[in-house]
Amino acid sequence: MRRLVIDEASAGQRLDNFLLRELKGVPKTHVYRVIRAGEVRVNKGRAQADTRLEMGDEVRIPPVRLPERVEAKVEFVPPREFPVIFEDDYLLAINKPAGVAVHGGSGVSFGVIEQLRQARPTAKFLELVHRLDKETSGLLLIAKKRGALVALQDQFRERETGKTYAALVSGEWAANKKVIDVPLLKFIGSDGERWVRAVTDPNDAHADQAKRSISLVRVAERLGEHSLLDVTIKTGRTHQIRVHLAHEGHAIVGDPKYGDFEANRALARGPLRFDRMFLHAKRLRFVHPSEGGKEMELLAPLPAECQQLIQALQNQGKAQGRPS
Repeated sequence: MRRLVIDEASAGQRLDNFLLRELKGVPKTHVYRVIRAGEVRVNKGRAQADTRLEMGDEVRIPPVRLPERVEAKVEFVPPREFPVIFEDDYLLAINKPAGVAVHGGSGVSFGVIEQLRQARPTAKFLELVHRLDKETSGLLLIAKKRGALVALQDQFRERETGKTYAALVSGEWAANKKVIDVPLLKFIGSDGERWVRAVTDPNDAHADQAKRSISLVRVAERLGEHSLLDVTIKTGRTHQIRVHLAHEGHAIVGDPKYGDFEANRALARGPLRFDRMFLHAKRLRFVHPSEGGKEMELLAPLPAECQQLIQALQNQGKAQGRPS
């Protein structure tokens, strides 16, 4: 029988999530079984899976048998710090580079969070508040306290945050096209990969499974055969911006999944050597998770390679006599 006292790092966590972390290797079904049976006690009383733990609570965990496991090869995680946009006792905001996953899994051994933990071995708590696609750069929030994580995730869940992305797309975006309100559907393709598609036909067999998705679009700059957009998302669906813009006929430059393969290859092999997706989380607005927290707005500058591409397109426009 184990008795654990909840510390600051675990305060605010649900009982089931706390147990799944403490009982690594124990099947999830078994964890929920012992909770339902009343074998797990919080302050000597029965508790439900969704019970929120508070600092100082005593959790009694019954003996459980771990399944025999084959010794897994331990992957080396290189420590790494990332450009810091903001940091205090509650949270850390970094400017994530493109090409780096936010966490390990799905064929990726490690990501931003694992590398940060290695770089900061004395940190008691570091958890992702939200996620960005591997190919997307920009603002990423990491909580340094359990309470900050819960508060910030509640804001994201209730859409009380403002998230704006810079996206360079092919073609001239229509100035009057300011709102994209198109449902999106996730599915697994024949290649085993996760995909998302727009659903516009009410008679689509899967229309009832698609989720309403809203993106607000503003033209930041016209660059000849390209448009630089500011896209603010009102919903946070998987691949939302990428699919919405491609659905409108303006795929994001360098998007390996929903973009123009030939155009991407030409740009990567051409003199500009631009071989990433031009989608960057540039602005994030939220309420600071401390008591009486103030509203914050963080900005992440465009990566150098994106700035260089814009400059090159601007120079092309001047050479061709286009107005700036």
